[in-house]
This record gives sequence, structure tokens and C-alpha cells, in this order.
Amino acid sequence: MKAFMTNGTIEFLLKLQKTNPELNLHLMYNSEGGIAYYENHDKKLFQSGREYEILIQTGEILAEGFVVMNNIPVSDESKPGFEYRFKQRNNSVEGMPGFQAFRLLRPTKSNTYVVFTQWKSAEDFENWKESKEFKEAHKKQDAKKPANFLEQPFLTICNMYNENDQ
Repeated sequence: MKAFMTNGTIEFLLKLQKTNPELNLHLMYNSEGGIAYYENHDKKLFQSGREYEILIQTGEILAEGFVVMNNIPVSDESKPGFEYRFKQRNNSVEGMPGFQAFRLLRPTKSNTYVVFTQWKSAEDFENWKESKEFKEAHKKQDAKKPANFLEQPFLTICNMYNENDQ
């Protein structure tokens, strides 16, 4: 399965959403602008967007919520091990209060994977980060910094766009 993502102004992304209702375009925003995301469709809408393969998918992306995307650059030789570790994870995040969706996205043209999680609220995400389940899921990561990272991972934090909020 594929996923597609691009950045732009909310106004521009709303026009794309209105002219392509069949895509189920999810709009998000943060202080840097808007992000559009859709999956499981053959149509490539974005000229300068990013394309991913969905490796792991749980939950349904909802129209309302809080999104955290952990962007992780991984070297080519380290991709199989990185993916294997994710596939072996204990899935404890799915049982956390406020959890809505999880996607592990493999880039088709770059080395930056995206770990996409959607939560009911920012508070639910913070509660996950403070939980014993989070510490357990990330304890091996704390033991040593992986050599497979090409650059520093970074977070993209957004809210789902709702016209009534603006």
C-alpha cells in the first residue's frame, strides 16, 4: 500500500481536497503551514510530494486529532534491520488511551522513514511519552545511539485541520 504527503498553505490544500474528494485527503497544520496526506490510492496528486510504502498500519486516521511524525533518516544498508526492529515491536502504543492510528512509512525516493501516530489530543501523546510502556518500547534506543541514522531524526507535530477551528 502507498501513502502520499505534501506541504503547502491550508488554502491551497483545501482546494486540492475539494477537487479530489475520492482521495480522502487528511489535512493537518502547524506553525509552518499545512500538510496533506492520503493513502491507498493509485492517483498521484502531488507534483513535489513524498511517496511512501506503508509497512505497518493500525487504527484509522480520523478527521480530528493530534499527529506526531517522527522523521528518521536511515542509511540504505541499515534499512532491513530498522524495519525488522519495528516489525518485532510489542505494539503497546495501540493500547494507550487516546491512541487513534499508527503508520510506519518507508520512503520510495529518499532515506527518511516516517513513524506516524495520531492521538485524540496532545495530552494523550504526552501521557504516552511518560508511560512505562513508552520507556519499555524505547529502552534499547537509549542504550546506544544507532549508527544507521544518516542525520538527526526530527519530529513534525500537527493538529488535524478542522475548518471550524480557524
